[in-house]
Amino acid sequence: MRVIRTETEIEAPPAEVWAVLTDFAGYPSWNPFIVEAEGTLATGEILTLRMVSGEKPQTLTPEVLAMRENEELRWLAALRWSWLFSAEHRFGLSPVGDGTRLVHSEVFRGLLVPLLGATIDQAERDFRALNAALKERVESN
Repeated sequence: MRVIRTETEIEAPPAEVWAVLTDFAGYPSWNPFIVEAEGTLATGEILTLRMVSGEKPQTLTPEVLAMRENEELRWLAALRWSWLFSAEHRFGLSPVGDGTRLVHSEVFRGLLVPLLGATIDQAERDFRALNAALKERVESN
């Protein structure tokens, strides 16, 4: 297992951050990592995420595990055999003063994880880029 965890503070209430984070149609205009997203944000639904990690585009179809408005969005992407590889992605929002603390993390599990060090390191850089872009987008509105 390997975990990456990033966080940032955004000068806006959680509802404003949530509105941008869950507006999939707006992703192409601000999100450098998840450049397109489609699907229904409800537990058990399948999303289609087009991502660019480093220079490598990929499409994932994770299942939504949790969707609590203004608090948490979590999904699971896995290979057919999850014991080989799975990745549980989480956006957590919590109020801090007049703003929001965003915790953006992922837990990687499975036999392939030790072989994916460089890929996971790149994912952490991608998370930081997404966080910065989200902060800029929300604070500029």
